[in-house]
Amino acid sequence: MKRLRYASLATLMLALAGPASAQSLPAGPTVNIQAVTQVGPALPQYTKVDIPLLREGVPKKSGGRINVTLASWPERNLTGPEIIRLVRSGQVDIGAVPLNTVSGEVPMLDMVDLAGLNPTVGQARKVAQALLPELNKELERFNTRIVGMYPFAAQVFFCRDKVTSLADLKGKRIRTGGGSSNTFVNSIGAQPTAIGFPEVYTALERGVVDCAITGSSSGNGARWYEVSQSQYALPLFWSVSMYVVNLNWWNKLDPQVRAFLETTMKEVEDAQWKLGEETTEDGLACNSGDKAGCKIGKVVEAKPMGLFRPVQADQDVLRTTLTSAILPQFMERCGARCVEVYNRAVAPISGVAYQAK
Repeated sequence: MKRLRYASLATLMLALAGPASAQSLPAGPTVNIQAVTQVGPALPQYTKVDIPLLREGVPKKSGGRINVTLASWPERNLTGPEIIRLVRSGQVDIGAVPLNTVSGEVPMLDMVDLAGLNPTVGQARKVAQALLPELNKELERFNTRIVGMYPFAAQVFFCRDKVTSLADLKGKRIRTGGGSSNTFVNSIGAQPTAIGFPEVYTALERGVVDCAITGSSSGNGARWYEVSQSQYALPLFWSVSMYVVNLNWWNKLDPQVRAFLETTMKEVEDAQWKLGEETTEDGLACNSGDKAGCKIGKVVEAKPMGLFRPVQADQDVLRTTLTSAILPQFMERCGARCVEVYNRAVAPISGVAYQAK
């Protein structure tokens, strides 16, 4: 009987402890966070990760201690390059942006995701992890810090006309994300054109550009299938992106709040890398009207796009261009420190070392 009373008491204590242990943060001042993340509100990176984990998940898990006001770029009339400036100035606490979009002031950001460097999303993650400490050294000069990196689907060509190989792209005007994608587009005899992601739909529709490079699922979410007719699925890179915070704001947070957010951003990061693995083929399938293969995006039924897989010769061109043009031009732009960092941190993963000629 005594043993039963002890057991009942233990059960009662566990039951009472349950809600307290589920509360991740102790009571304290409310923390309101301004976050601007994805390039469009319909992208799965936003609807399937940022909204459920940040906007909805953080207030719930923190017991209402932390609130997140979340918006995508178009909702704030942003095109991307200004994200770092907004975070740096403290107008935004957490921002998300592709590395190559904001690499003008910090060229080393491009190193993670050079065109032709990472044939798989798994390798892209290894490179990103290896470079994180070096990138944060660079960004701290701008009062910012990376708290997570993540990919999009493989970056492929969306074109207004039929494109089945790199040869078909010669002479065409192609929207790029800047950096090494410009180098590659130039190398195949095409013309790189800088246009912010939210404006690409109109540019394709009006013929301002002939093709545009983006993730297969990102193009699906932005409805580029309405203004282009073919996908050439040569994966150039993964548009690896970063969640970046204002460093002064981050350092002044209650240590328990900061630890809570660090754990949260790790969950966000893991979810985004998993999504990146899933969305490449899903986006290609959705855009080409393949209902069976389209599980995440919107299947295109009215006018499905043509899907053309890369020939081996084009894959070889991409790899050769990495060593002959992309790496040399990047190193010239980035400087001696980048040469050292690349050969120490990236070359062991990529299997491609850089040697100045």
